[in-house]
Amino acid sequence: MVVLGVDACKKGWVAVELTDGAFAGARFSHGLRTLLDATPQADVVAVDMPLGLVEEGWRQADEKAKAVLGPRRNSVFRVPPRRVWLEADYETAGLRCRELTNTGLSRQTWGLAAKLDEAGECLEGEEDRMFEVHPEVSFWALNGKTPLPHRKTSWAGQMQRRALLRTGGVVLPDDLGEAGQASPDDVLDAAAAAWSAHRIAQGRAIALPDPPQLDHRRRQIAIRY
Repeated sequence: MVVLGVDACKKGWVAVELTDGAFAGARFSHGLRTLLDATPQADVVAVDMPLGLVEEGWRQADEKAKAVLGPRRNSVFRVPPRRVWLEADYETAGLRCRELTNTGLSRQTWGLAAKLDEAGECLEGEEDRMFEVHPEVSFWALNGKTPLPHRKTSWAGQMQRRALLRTGGVVLPDDLGEAGQASPDDVLDAAAAAWSAHRIAQGRAIALPDPPQLDHRRRQIAIRY
């Protein structure tokens, strides 16, 4: 059973591949489609990027994830409705967001636009194997459903996350080849996504929310772990 966990990083996308739950390789690409095309054998591809958008209000997936993460809740962005992302610039998107949610739009959230669009385009034709995950939710699950005490960018946080992956059967080598150009926290996030991908492939994953919301095309909106 081959799965892929993918995380967006500064220069593109980084992926960790597992075979039967064990590390099988890591990849880096400037484009998500390139990663998908390079791994046609992957039964599940779990991506740390919103793959479904609501029409108004906020996604239940993000609210549920925030609720379980407690002190780490800020690692989850509240993803605005679909029509916000159709706007051409931050100012008009902000106005649309306030119209649909009664809340403004942060520049940090708007910064997801390009990667979110890219992931949405890649989802076409890949619905059977492509799922949304959130690494911090995966680490929460690996940690006995307890929020981690340290930020993922801290030394203590990275050591704890690598150790949790190891207990989950995902042992990351020191040399990741080209994928090693990604920042350590992005690699760890991709590995956590891969761990969740393996659970999805096994039919053991849990969805937030359960049952999932549906987007305007009746596709499920959920974060799985």
